[in-house]
Amino acid sequence: MTLPDAPRGLLRQAAWLARRFQAEIVLLHVLAPLDYPYGMLESGDGLTPRDLRADVVRIAQDCLDRMPLPEFDGIAVTRLLIRGEPARQIVAVATDRQASLIAMATHGFGAVHRFLLGSVTAKVLHETQCPVWTGAHLEDARAREFSIRRVLCSVDLSSHNRHTLTLAAGMAAAAGAELTLVHVTGSVDRWGPGGGHVDPAWKQTLVGGAIEEIAKLQHDVGAAAEVIIESGNVPRMLNRVAQRINADVLVIGHIAGHSHLGDNGEGYGIIRESSIPVLSV
Repeated sequence: MTLPDAPRGLLRQAAWLARRFQAEIVLLHVLAPLDYPYGMLESGDGLTPRDLRADVVRIAQDCLDRMPLPEFDGIAVTRLLIRGEPARQIVAVATDRQASLIAMATHGFGAVHRFLLGSVTAKVLHETQCPVWTGAHLEDARAREFSIRRVLCSVDLSSHNRHTLTLAAGMAAAAGAELTLVHVTGSVDRWGPGGGHVDPAWKQTLVGGAIEEIAKLQHDVGAAAEVIIESGNVPRMLNRVAQRINADVLVIGHIAGHSHLGDNGEGYGIIRESSIPVLSV
């Protein structure tokens, strides 16, 4: 997972996952290339660019070494400080160490920033094939002791869904958790004189087709989960369902190398709207 500014909740989640799956944790901090305004280091002030870089590295290493992490007691932990472009280095380290999971914050805080996804997080999601765990993005997310009791898996009926459901079912089984599947169709409303109304025939076509596809998918994977069908805005509806069933984690499809994540191209929006952790697989 990436440090040093990961929120405490994310650290607790990583520790819970490491204990449950008997995994090692690599605490990674990447120092971006040092930039400073031209003329900041004036002649005679006794500080050179080399001194400044050395101080930054020393302070970062000291913080990483001294960071008190009682959440990780009894867990094998490696602390790693490297330099370079953050997203590229995170992906490289995950690949070199054959990581099973990258855990990182979304850096979404405040009324404005809740609508943004941190650039490093977005790049990692875009470039890696490793599953990525992002902490709850919303600042008003529920504060509680973390545990996985209910897994919510979003299925968008794409070719990637078999992989997504297989991993979600495996996580639920390993955690002894209940698995629920959710699919969000397009809108079933029609607008005309008098406002909007639900088109029964269109709803039956969308919902009926989704139920059949999900039944086949569950049969192929060997899953037997409850299925919820909703319609409308994908990120908003997924967050509503997650809150309604009290889910602990939302699993979505992650298509590496594309300009967005899966789930109807709504991956980034899903993470931005989520009040619970999101696992992109």
